[in-house]
Amino acid sequence: MKKRGSFLLVLLLLLGMILSACGGGSDKTGGENSKNSEEKAKQGLKVNIKTEPFSLHPGLANDSTSGSVLRNTFDGLTRIGKDGKPENAIAEKVDVSEDGLVYTFTLRDAKWSNGDPVTAQDFEYAWKWALDPKNESQYAYQLYYIKNGTAANDPESGVSLDEVGVKAIDEKTLEVTLEQPTPYFLELTAFYTYFPVNSKIAQKNPDWYKNAGEDYVSNGPFKMVSWEHRDKIVLEKNDQYWDKDNVKLEKVEMLMIDDVNTELSMFRKGELDWAGSPFSALPTDAIPKLKDEGILNIQPIAGVYWYKFNTEVEPLNNVNIRKALAYAINRQAIVENITKAGQIPAMAAVPPSMFPENEKGYFKDNDIEKAKEYLQKGLEELGYKDVSELPTITISYNTDEAHQKIAQAIQDMWKTNLGVETTLENEEWAVYIEKLHNGDYMVGRMGWLGDFNDPINFLELFRDKDGGNNDTRWENPEFKQLLINSQQEKDSETRLDMLKQAEQIFIDEMPVAPIYFYTNAWVQKENLKDVVISGLGDVQLKWAYVE
Repeated sequence: MKKRGSFLLVLLLLLGMILSACGGGSDKTGGENSKNSEEKAKQGLKVNIKTEPFSLHPGLANDSTSGSVLRNTFDGLTRIGKDGKPENAIAEKVDVSEDGLVYTFTLRDAKWSNGDPVTAQDFEYAWKWALDPKNESQYAYQLYYIKNGTAANDPESGVSLDEVGVKAIDEKTLEVTLEQPTPYFLELTAFYTYFPVNSKIAQKNPDWYKNAGEDYVSNGPFKMVSWEHRDKIVLEKNDQYWDKDNVKLEKVEMLMIDDVNTELSMFRKGELDWAGSPFSALPTDAIPKLKDEGILNIQPIAGVYWYKFNTEVEPLNNVNIRKALAYAINRQAIVENITKAGQIPAMAAVPPSMFPENEKGYFKDNDIEKAKEYLQKGLEELGYKDVSELPTITISYNTDEAHQKIAQAIQDMWKTNLGVETTLENEEWAVYIEKLHNGDYMVGRMGWLGDFNDPINFLELFRDKDGGNNDTRWENPEFKQLLINSQQEKDSETRLDMLKQAEQIFIDEMPVAPIYFYTNAWVQKENLKDVVISGLGDVQLKWAYVE
């Protein structure tokens, strides 16, 4: 009996050691908890956003990189849902007056990532902060729909921020009065300029948004826990989020790798879960092979790639020179030989998803004969004998393989077709966009993705000469008046006709040269589900998960 008992004891000890080794050994909480931890660890996502965001303050952000972070860390009164339509977010209830001018938002019980309640005052503070001219918000014009928003943003108007039509009635009630009925206002309240800011923190620390830390608080699905500038941003699930039960990802790493070839290589090695749009871009040379492999995703989006002209700099202050340069571009060659992802040549400003006739556009692609006629007119008006006297034109772009190839192609087209000499200049994104906003450029590439699903979004950029995103410095009184009138027009068909007239003026004066209408092209891991990309091209990770 003794010997048998000793044998059983040894056997039990050996079996316990084997089970302990299988279970990991170091986990003192038991096998079930260990399994749960492993499953949670898998709910992570690693992407590349390519570059440092311009700003992670909702009132200062003005680019898609910043937007990709902000849409996943903040919640507005509304959020664009999986179906592409606005749905209630921080607003639990929305009441609209019969005349469409007054919106009353009742806020749900929601918290900031530090546990503070999200209040109506946080919205009022954030919107008025963006409208305050001393803060120089490039997107302040998105708030012009609010009563006295335009005037308050003009330091010479004499209208104070107190007169702006946004008022916190109490902690849970926000009343917004508009200048005129705006049928897409609930889409606007989902846009990042309309996000709230924790007013207590912002008033205590005006630099709250410049680094990750205890003062960088947000109210969305994720919170920022790390920001290594020019290297990486790390987000984690926000356990204070009002809808946290629908957020499955525990961690999102956003790397800042400027080389798209490196990005794709990392994806193939399993070091990234996603490569390409809308976070970054794919190497154009790799697109045909990815298509052949059957792993390429392509989605048309409401966006346009264009070259902006600085209309205050000679010779680009001349409309005929601008038209000559725009007409002498072979867009079909660019989309077939460089971008290769189903983009549509653009001879208009507003995408075909909003104006279907714009698939054809206002002028002929690669119209060399017309381009030469406009060039000759422009030279005569500026007093040049021939094209050799024309100042050398600088084409600027932010560092990127595709932008470089497009710039080189257009440089060659302008030289071959018109004899125009150009030089190329590139900068890292944050530096580049600052130079454009300061007018320190001649010709600069830029893309514009719709902020909301309406044609005015692509035209109102250029309404005012000193408008936040109007780097061209172009302004036209008739164009401006048509936009103003369109916002007061109640008949939808008449309103769209006004916007078409405005676009015709815009194309006739050519402050930008449209190049192509965007598509998003990307590859992703097969087990990554429910990453939501809207028809406007923006990305949400609220519902994403790893299968």
